Amino acid sequence: MPPAPAYGTGAVADALASAAALHRPVQALAEQHRPVGIADRLGLSAALDEAGRSRGPYRNVCLVLVDGLGAEQLDRHLGYAPTLRRAARLADLDAAFPSTTAASLATLGTGESPGRTGMVGYDVVDPSRRVVVNQLSGWDPQVLPEHWQPLPTIFQRLEGLTGVVTVSQRAYAGSALTRAALRGGDFLAAGSTTARVAKAAQRLQSPEPTLMYLYWPELDQAGHRHGVDSPAWREALEELDSGLRRLRSRTGEETLILLTADHGMVDVAAHHRISYDEHPELVAGVELTAGEPRLVQLHLADPEDEIARRRLIEAWGECLGDRAWILDREDLLRAGYFGALREGVRGRIGDLLIAASGELALYDLRRVSPLAKGMVGQHGSWTDAERTVPLLAL
Repeated sequence: MPPAPAYGTGAVADALASAAALHRPVQALAEQHRPVGIADRLGLSAALDEAGRSRGPYRNVCLVLVDGLGAEQLDRHLGYAPTLRRAARLADLDAAFPSTTAASLATLGTGESPGRTGMVGYDVVDPSRRVVVNQLSGWDPQVLPEHWQPLPTIFQRLEGLTGVVTVSQRAYAGSALTRAALRGGDFLAAGSTTARVAKAAQRLQSPEPTLMYLYWPELDQAGHRHGVDSPAWREALEELDSGLRRLRSRTGEETLILLTADHGMVDVAAHHRISYDEHPELVAGVELTAGEPRLVQLHLADPEDEIARRRLIEAWGECLGDRAWILDREDLLRAGYFGALREGVRGRIGDLLIAASGELALYDLRRVSPLAKGMVGQHGSWTDAERTVPLLAL
């Protein structure tokens, strides 16, 4: 399996913090010896200089987060995106592990690793209650987002020091994921991509210095529904490119616009989407299943039963062969895939993790709807197509 994410030097976790470090009010605080714990960990100033751009600082900094735009998918489709093709490619970054929205957005918003945020998958086990918590769209009402992920966000650290703004769809205003991962600052709601660009441009044209986070979910939605290799996905990419061209044209040299993503995506054909709950040997000794279709997390009924563990590993190996990596939680923690670990987070991670390495998606239909198997585009595992995302300066 590819190496662990480069948290602290080359990951999505470092993108917002590094962008904020180029914001003029943040640099002014540092010069006044009033640091707010935000640094250019990615070396963006040097990368911009090398690309022939200003090193900063900038009056406004806007970070565009395009859900689902992996580096590999972008490279294959640059012909559909002239604005992105002309942008400066500052770096390629590692997503969070697993390569899923909840994990990556929490690392982006806080600048911390998943082991610190506790957002360690699409849905994870609450070890205190032994129930599965969906961290994206079906948040457990008994779980307070601010307690589940208690670390302060970058937005919170900068409130009152500069204008901090999120521009996103209305549905995400005050959502549990926003409260957990991206709380703080003002929220400008706009439904369509056109309205979002207009609101973002209007705010960036105002005299108030602004650090902005602009969320773009449409590409990910098209990929899940139709696949990356589809006309619908390419149309969504063209719409993104057009919107960013308009945004760039409406803002001046005092505004830095950066673009990155939370994960990439791979297409999985219907005959490679497996209901593993139909195979008793694959769930023998398993108390709870969690994770995502391309990175299943298995919580064992008795983690100390080495015989049951070995049998389970052998069963998964015989079933999937070289189409998946069978991983042990402790090995992953030692190797740094989750980064530093906050107290209470270890139990949220499965004892064993099944990470797809080939064209594969795995479902436990005892707890998810059969409709979920209709999803074409997938992510969550640690293949290059899923884990590597671009960092561009427009």
